[in-house]
Amino acid sequence: MNEQIEIKAAEDLGRIDKLLGSRLAAYSRSQVQSWLKENLVMVNGTPVKANYKVKKADLITITVPEPQELKLEAEDLPLEIVYQDEDVAVVNKPQGMVVHPSAGHPNGTLVNALLFHLKDLSTINDVIRPGIVHRIDKDTSGLLMIAKNDAAHEALAKQLKDKTSLRRYIALVHGNIPHDKGVIEAPIGRSKVDRKTQAVVEEGKPAVTHFEVLERFGDYTLIKLQLETGRTHQIRVHMQYIGYPVAGDPVYGPKKTLQGHGQFLHAQLLGFTHPRTGENMVFEAPLPEIFEKTLTDLRKKD
Repeated sequence: MNEQIEIKAAEDLGRIDKLLGSRLAAYSRSQVQSWLKENLVMVNGTPVKANYKVKKADLITITVPEPQELKLEAEDLPLEIVYQDEDVAVVNKPQGMVVHPSAGHPNGTLVNALLFHLKDLSTINDVIRPGIVHRIDKDTSGLLMIAKNDAAHEALAKQLKDKTSLRRYIALVHGNIPHDKGVIEAPIGRSKVDRKTQAVVEEGKPAVTHFEVLERFGDYTLIKLQLETGRTHQIRVHMQYIGYPVAGDPVYGPKKTLQGHGQFLHAQLLGFTHPRTGENMVFEAPLPEIFEKTLTDLRKKD
């Protein structure tokens, strides 16, 4: 049975999406937005949009759908396995692929592909994230380390925590960065303005990003970045914070930007100590074709 929630407005309460987001603490804002899009939120018996302004005496009725059960299934999806042995694998994730299943992405993820292509995966994380030690965003391409057993997972996770692993990214950003290199040290947490995004906030978790300019194109700059910490959307948030947002970023960048398949951000280099042999391992992945073509076009204009 679908649950029904009723709210009677005792006064004018402003936009309905913001009202429900604050009143219904048990549900995420993305869930509230999906209910509005699916006409599951009614005011006085009529479906309303997210920007509807709630008035005194309005009766709000929300039909909460039953949660979908996430089922992990192996899927024969294209996957570039850069390296693998009995303990670890390194994969080059394409743009557009989500790392693990969630309510909005029940299948077609990296995990679904891993279950098909790899025989063993660690079980140390929850059931929907086998083998996943760290993540990159859906529209960020590049290298990820995968644990094939729990001992390897613990060792790789410790390297991330101790900041001994190497993660280098390449990004194309808006603007002409005047400094050849720099360090961004600013805490990151959930945005107070839009709870679906991250931002630099005083009470956030410590976050440190190093950057170095590789090439300038007048209105754009190509940079390499190295992470000390691994906060959600860290590079995207930090580059927006200093005024040079990542090109193509639909969330943290300007609307007028370079056309691609999301942000021009690529996890190019990945290094770690092998959990069994102690060998120092470093892997590199070339830029995606759309990224290379965009750079070629910018060089022609320059």
